[in-house]
Amino acid sequence: MTSAALALDGRAAGVSSHATGEPVVLTLDPDRADIEACLRGEGSAYARIVRRHEGDIARQLWRFTRDRDELEDMVQDVFIEAYRGLRSFRSRAPFLHWLRRIATRTGYRYWRQRERDRAARDRAAPDSFPTPEDQEPSEAAEYLFRVFQCLPVDDRLVLTLLYFERCSTEEIAARIGWSRALVKVRAFRARKKLRRLMEQAGYREVTP
Repeated sequence: MTSAALALDGRAAGVSSHATGEPVVLTLDPDRADIEACLRGEGSAYARIVRRHEGDIARQLWRFTRDRDELEDMVQDVFIEAYRGLRSFRSRAPFLHWLRRIATRTGYRYWRQRERDRAARDRAAPDSFPTPEDQEPSEAAEYLFRVFQCLPVDDRLVLTLLYFERCSTEEIAARIGWSRALVKVRAFRARKKLRRLMEQAGYREVTP
């Protein structure tokens, strides 16, 4: 069978709707089909998986770096790790969800490595950027990203998942192995640190 998605005529397959008697169309998840083909040794199957999901994973990891070379390396690392662990994948949740968890761990490792590079932290110093009054919106967004890099790794991770990925505290806990209570405490403290950095740079919180 070469197609990743199968449409079966219910009459030919002996399947019909009890309510209407109409044929039922059954669709095989393309990820699941390619995973099974990959595990059987079909060389092109995993390439299809990569093409299907590399854009989503790249957009997620863009939260962790603005360097396109490093981004490309991290995307490759995600799919290498996923390939090696393919037999452990359980299809109770979509394959992309599993990939996103691997991407989160990959981004976290990247930040931990960068944390050891003090020169990178120096390049992110707020006083190397224009004052808020002089900035265009695009400059302000880039400035915020640089200030964000000054936060400790755990703080960056929880705020990224909470605000950029729009994960719930329960989802964050599942992705990185923290308790929900710890996620809430980390998020509260991280927001305070980020607010203090922004205020030091001349920004003020706008209240309605």
